[in-house]
Amino acid sequence: MPPVQKLYQEYRGKGFEVLLIDFQEDPERVRQTVKDRGYTAPVLIDRSGDVTGKVYGVWGPPTLYIIDRQGRLVGRATGPRPWDSPAGRRFIEALLATP
Repeated sequence: MPPVQKLYQEYRGKGFEVLLIDFQEDPERVRQTVKDRGYTAPVLIDRSGDVTGKVYGVWGPPTLYIIDRQGRLVGRATGPRPWDSPAGRRFIEALLATP
């Protein structure tokens, strides 16, 4: 998650949004982890996992959905990725450049 947090801080003023979703964990533990790690992106909690798992098919973190400015799903990735790498930044910048 640190690479995603880094990109969020860098690009949020340019239209880049991040929502972190935690599921099936104690909300207080999630809040403490967010605080300890310094995450500033909004965190949503799906305590039961029903929405995350049953509706979106996410059963293991991290899972990333990439939505364009029109609300279309343009990508999905499971597992850690170097999103703050040069290639990851080019991808994000290309998405942000598309009207």
